[in-house]
Amino acid sequence: MMKSAGIEENLLAILDSASDSKHTPDANDDRLAFLEAVRSACIVNENPPTSKMCEAVFQILRVGKSLELITESFRLLNELDKRFPHVYLSEKEASESSHLVVVEGDWSPFLFNLENASRERGAGCRSISGPLDSLGFLQLMQELGEVANEGNLQALEIKSLRNMLVLQYLINALEGDFLPRNRVYEETMNWTHLRESLLNLLLSTRKINYKGLMKDCLTIMCGLFDVSAGISEDLESPDNAAAKLSHNDNTASALALFELGNNACFALQKLLIMIMDLDMSRKKADMQGSTTRADGVRTPLMEIILDEITYDTDMLSPFLKVFNEPKWKLEIILQYFSKYTTRLSTRTRRSNGPTEDATTFSGVLNCFSNVTSIRSITKKISADVVQVLLAHAFQAHLSLSCQQDADGIAASKDEGRSSSLAEICENIISAFSNLRRTDA
Repeated sequence: MMKSAGIEENLLAILDSASDSKHTPDANDDRLAFLEAVRSACIVNENPPTSKMCEAVFQILRVGKSLELITESFRLLNELDKRFPHVYLSEKEASESSHLVVVEGDWSPFLFNLENASRERGAGCRSISGPLDSLGFLQLMQELGEVANEGNLQALEIKSLRNMLVLQYLINALEGDFLPRNRVYEETMNWTHLRESLLNLLLSTRKINYKGLMKDCLTIMCGLFDVSAGISEDLESPDNAAAKLSHNDNTASALALFELGNNACFALQKLLIMIMDLDMSRKKADMQGSTTRADGVRTPLMEIILDEITYDTDMLSPFLKVFNEPKWKLEIILQYFSKYTTRLSTRTRRSNGPTEDATTFSGVLNCFSNVTSIRSITKKISADVVQVLLAHAFQAHLSLSCQQDADGIAASKDEGRSSSLAEICENIISAFSNLRRTDA
């Protein structure tokens, strides 16, 4: 402890002349020197960082005004979390359940503890460089929403790039806390592990509109994907790219947006997947009577996504393009179809075949096996939407099949063991052929 305290004092002294509001070349050099010193002391020499050291690195990420500072601080924070995790599973014997270890008193980029939050409020307004509470996270999302809505290179600022990296780091922190907790929950069915997770604390707060936050996530993910796709098209045409970038004072930042935009989209996808996994675990806990009134009531994210892509058709195609996790992507599409095809699948099911309903991909394809049922479906869902859904469902099914083959896993029960890949391919061809008959 004394050694860590001495290291902390020496390292923080490097930042004495670099306050949050000071961004001179000398101050930025001091910040870079501090980041390198922390990496050497903690990563190279394997000394656990103190809370003040972690918070100082996080402050640089939140207030840094150069691409080098924000990328280096972002990289260091992730390296520290990987080397010195705050939550992890201990070694276990083959016959034992995993044991969850939570490092007490460790620094966190989130401020959900009531005592800490009160102390921050007592010190004045919420810090622009310290840990974020739920309102700070919401503000970050709103600022990123403005970037996604702008969708052009001229509007790009270092603040936008910084916010993308802050978001990615926060989601990485949520993931590092949630995954080991969820694994232990699946083994022990002890809801307390997930109740105390950072993700659950963030979503359970009454300070923010949960549905609004989830809708913002979807809008930002689709918007940033469009921005990145536009930049990709520009970069493929050197003359066009040069013309656009010549109007931007920071060409390096504009080029960085392509990579950061893609990474931010991937981070948001991870967040959505974690929330849906949490919803599944929460449903199990509800059925077992493990939850209480204090846990509150929250609309499952799957329902919010389905509502958004059902009633905002402009979001459907961008969402399915950017959301590429096959298991959940297929489940979302099957849930979408199930609202319109459940009864039809019963009527069109072959009497001499295995029973498959619209909750499986094979069952959905059975609904498109004849023109009559297709006409009934396309009265509720346009043919254009049907084609997009079927194409992405087929893509997700193929990805899952490849994963299962690589892992040596047999086809899942949900996908119907009787339906081979060859049969699925034949049925998808038949479905599009029948769609063409009804809508040339």
